[in-house]
Amino acid sequence: MTERFKKVFQEKIAPNLMEANRYKNKHQVPRIEKIVINRGLGNVSQNTKILESSLNELSLIAGQRGVLTRSKKSIAAFKLREKMPVGVSVTLRGDRMYAFLDRLINLALPRIRDFQGINPKSFDGLGNYSLGLEEQLMFPEIDYDKVDQIRGMDISIITTAKKNSEGFQILKEFGMPFKD
Repeated sequence: MTERFKKVFQEKIAPNLMEANRYKNKHQVPRIEKIVINRGLGNVSQNTKILESSLNELSLIAGQRGVLTRSKKSIAAFKLREKMPVGVSVTLRGDRMYAFLDRLINLALPRIRDFQGINPKSFDGLGNYSLGLEEQLMFPEIDYDKVDQIRGMDISIITTAKKNSEGFQILKEFGMPFKD
């Protein structure tokens, strides 16, 4: 089953971008390569329940199991040892990526309180967009009663675009609600 956003990209967005930017080949058209969802957990060493709940929440949100990120070196001031878990990360590609992007744009972002749109200045110079969310409750997969603590997450949308303007065009075509 092809995801709705994948079909929209192939049939509508790619031809529009090809025409607007005068690409000679359809493979030159920038596309979304992957979406990375990351959550830093801080002091997980005291409570492993936090780690398990974060893994479960990100798995529900993303539709695939997350990976533990571990510390690279010890830092005594933070009571951190080498290879201790410090976060959870999920990398989405293909159909799951398009399904997540669809849910993010059409379900999650509109559920944010006092939502005015997302900042169009969060591009990195190479067409990749990063977005920070303050809570996980905006996703319909998360049950409010089962959440032990409200935690945010970082979402990075990595594109094959060479410039911010191309990355902005792609996301705008998908319906990403940018501030004016």
